[in-house]
Amino acid sequence: MFENSERTDIAELGEFGLIKHLTDNFKIKHESSIKGVGDDAAVLNFENKEVLISTDLLLEGIHFDLAYVPLMHLGYKAIQVNLSDIYAMNGIATQVTFSIGLSSKFPLEAVEEIYKGVQLACDKFNIDLIGGDTSASKQGLVISVTSIGYAEKKDVVYRNGAQEGDLLCVSGDLGGAYVGLQILEREKQIFLENPNIQPDLEGKDYIIERQLKPEGRRDIVDLLGQMKIVPTSMIDVSDGLASEILHICQQSEKGCTLYEEKLPIDPMTYETARELGLDPTVCALNGGEDYELLFTIKQADYEKLKHDVDISIIGHITDKNSGCKMVSKSNVVHELKAQGWNAFKL
Repeated sequence: MFENSERTDIAELGEFGLIKHLTDNFKIKHESSIKGVGDDAAVLNFENKEVLISTDLLLEGIHFDLAYVPLMHLGYKAIQVNLSDIYAMNGIATQVTFSIGLSSKFPLEAVEEIYKGVQLACDKFNIDLIGGDTSASKQGLVISVTSIGYAEKKDVVYRNGAQEGDLLCVSGDLGGAYVGLQILEREKQIFLENPNIQPDLEGKDYIIERQLKPEGRRDIVDLLGQMKIVPTSMIDVSDGLASEILHICQQSEKGCTLYEEKLPIDPMTYETARELGLDPTVCALNGGEDYELLFTIKQADYEKLKHDVDISIIGHITDKNSGCKMVSKSNVVHELKAQGWNAFKL
């Protein structure tokens, strides 16, 4: 989990001392952050913007495994997965709160590692840490993140705006995070059987990073703004592509046709899935944790983004009665089903 010869008991600092120690190096970057850490509440001023807020809870043993997740990566990922929800509304994230529940097994040095990851994410994506809480926990490590952002009213994108004929688009590539997780799980089992065997992750850097250090797609929000494209609907791919497409279709009361051959799958993801006896398409559809942006655009906007290599057009929206279908590479039509992450299936 964490190896360090130094070990400082958190109780030595107390709650307020711990918060001050962990947040002293975080500097305010946004004019909208009137007051951050250090008072009873943060004070924000977004003037005439629409304010966007999202919260995520991450639990040890459910959302992450400390057997192979470095603490710095955990802090970074905890921020990233939450920022992704703001970007999925076509917004700009500006602030976060970060709360943490700790068992007595965690020394101060371990918590510092988590906060290094938090600060790395905040610095990279221009985010202000404006508050949070710390507490003792008997259930292992608990992290709660709330992200705050903004958008012009005309630019906010919801899940329910897809229209018949719209093009279904996705950023980046899919399935890498899930296949990376399978590699980590495999190496964990090998280690448990024989602790003398070192993990074999050579050549798998990209998919391991997709799992341990995902990147929220702020760049896609910026790109769409530069292209003057406002998607008709959008969602981030956290629970699996199929699940997210179905969310858009259900909330928009529409159907869709998805084409298997159009799914963007990185060669390393494809080859590693095959090595593990997995179907790469199933990994892309149902794996989750890619944190790419899935969105629909009007056909009139096609010319603006057709040459962008980081956006794939994977299908189109149909009428509700047509249902949600996927056309396979062999031209067989299948009903699209979600088999991705279920937060209550333990």
